[in-house]
Amino acid sequence: MADVEEEVGKKARSRRPIRRLLVSNRGEIARRIFRTAHAMGIETVAVYADSDARAPFVAEADRAVALRGRSPAESYLDIERILAACECSGADAVHPGYGFLAENAAFARAVQSAGRLWVGPSPAVIEIMGDKLAAKQAMSAAGVPTLPAVEVGAEVDVAEVAREIGYPVLVKSAHGGGGRGMRVVAEPADLEESLSSAGREALGAFGSDTVFLERWLPAARHVEVQVLGDRHGNVVHLFERECSIQRRHQKIIEEAPSPAVDEALRARLGAAALVAARALGYVSAGTVEFLLDGEAFWFLEVNTRLQVEHPVTECITGLDLVREQLRVAEGADLDIAQGDLAMAGHAIEARIYAEDPARDFLPAPGRVEIWEAPSGVRVDAGVESGTEVPGEFDPMIAKIVAHAPTREEAAARLSRALVRTRVQGITTNRDLLVSVLRSPAFVAAETATDFLERHDVAAACVPDPEALVRGGIAALLFGQARRRDRARRLGFLASGWRNSHMPPERAELVAGGRRFAFEYRRARDGHFDVWLDGSPRLVWVFDHDRYGIDLDIDGLRAHYRVTEGREGWYVHGPGGDLELEEPPRFPLPGSTDPAGALAAPMPGKVLAVEVAEGDRVEAGQLLVVLEAMKMEHRIEAPAAGRVAALNVEVGEQVDNGRMLVVLDEAEV
Repeated sequence: MADVEEEVGKKARSRRPIRRLLVSNRGEIARRIFRTAHAMGIETVAVYADSDARAPFVAEADRAVALRGRSPAESYLDIERILAACECSGADAVHPGYGFLAENAAFARAVQSAGRLWVGPSPAVIEIMGDKLAAKQAMSAAGVPTLPAVEVGAEVDVAEVAREIGYPVLVKSAHGGGGRGMRVVAEPADLEESLSSAGREALGAFGSDTVFLERWLPAARHVEVQVLGDRHGNVVHLFERECSIQRRHQKIIEEAPSPAVDEALRARLGAAALVAARALGYVSAGTVEFLLDGEAFWFLEVNTRLQVEHPVTECITGLDLVREQLRVAEGADLDIAQGDLAMAGHAIEARIYAEDPARDFLPAPGRVEIWEAPSGVRVDAGVESGTEVPGEFDPMIAKIVAHAPTREEAAARLSRALVRTRVQGITTNRDLLVSVLRSPAFVAAETATDFLERHDVAAACVPDPEALVRGGIAALLFGQARRRDRARRLGFLASGWRNSHMPPERAELVAGGRRFAFEYRRARDGHFDVWLDGSPRLVWVFDHDRYGIDLDIDGLRAHYRVTEGREGWYVHGPGGDLELEEPPRFPLPGSTDPAGALAAPMPGKVLAVEVAEGDRVEAGQLLVVLEAMKMEHRIEAPAAGRVAALNVEVGEQVDNGRMLVVLDEAEV
């Protein structure tokens, strides 16, 4: 008994409580970490880039330090600036979140050398697992099944290696994750360009352009096991998550547990994850990722950090993983054993990105005019109404998580919550997420990494024409009611009152790529007659206030939230968000570009210019490479022609719609 008490006393004396925590990250993950830290009584410090100065996470911290830079390299990737922020703020611990420097061993060592606690695994483990090739070798030696991989170097015949591995082959960054620096190569002709593009992207995101080749399994499932370890040799796994619904190798929907894993397979996956964690002497929260094909699985990598999708594990286990990370960093034992852990229900998470699925998921930075989150689900958001989403960083703006007794209920609850989420002013993937969750294939758990390629769920994102019409009527009559409320003269008269028979009011709205020509007139009994292309609608207005209007349209009543925007109306109704543009009656001077003009599809930085004025180009030829939200985007010639004008140079920052190149297609 005395020995036990002495051991407990030693551990208590070795604990170092965190008083002030600096989070070297941004957006929703910074806010999520602050939430737990504040609940534990820990003060918090935010660091921020210039474009994040007014972001919500900065205001929520107890203190904030400006990094005085705009790009990732000048801000969240600058170790010296973050260490200076620790010194300035008096922070005694650093939590890296995910991305940026979260898996940078040099940063972890620098934090520890500065006398501060590092919330994460040891720098040595980060270093081993940060090199994906070294990680594979270490896991293979530990007995964990792995896929063969070959590093691309000067002495390697990559064409021959790719042929031996077999197409399709995956080009993958050796020092990164999150879909950055990854390319699937289906044909030998595409290998060289994919290697170059993946290397550039990896260098910008992770500071290293080292890539390797690996066999690509297009129809496998992406399954990962959450592990948690302390400094005293205790390690547990918290079951698995499935993250197979992806675009550009980056997850968009995650769930726990996996619908493809039964108890026997779960035990094998958990055992393999524990073998990996114990072989590393793993401390803090981490994830062992696998590719799953039927009953067979192969090691992918260990993410030595908190994962974006950690909330689904928290939902089914009842644990707060950030709290566990902070306690472990302080020196505490895990207060849970493997036998104590059990799963309750099913949880599904959807990531909302500022991007356009209809345009190959192009990033869509801009201003979030309206953000209203739903109730009854977990919402981890990095934005509020009025937040600017900058083009320099990852486009994820929020995560919504639903937890229910069954998978079917969780999917239905999450899809309804997404429809009820009001996010307007920027383009997002929200409607795509709803379409995935409601698709028969997802409901049937037919989930694999090629899900979006096999199932055309994007087609279901097209707005319902009837929803557009009803949203347009709501905007028109809300505007009419608000104008009447503001009338300074004859306010005692009923809205729409006339002493003679007048023609109806006319208005045009554009939504979903369609132009709607409306006519409307108020009748003496209070209802409105509304015509669209001569087709009549009977509308009753029951109530309105500054936020919306309650309408009965042809016998179907619903409430619409309506906000006037800079160029039209933002409407939220039973079918979700609608943005309706009110076009000017006459063309604005200088509003048209010359024929053959190719504009920037989003704000970004010019990484490469592959042509010069006067060059003749072929259809599909690469002209300009833009970088936005940490991804590369190719601007290619739509047809053969001559470069009549070139308006950008390498390194230049361009706005959305900026004219880049003018092609004269007549001169072929």
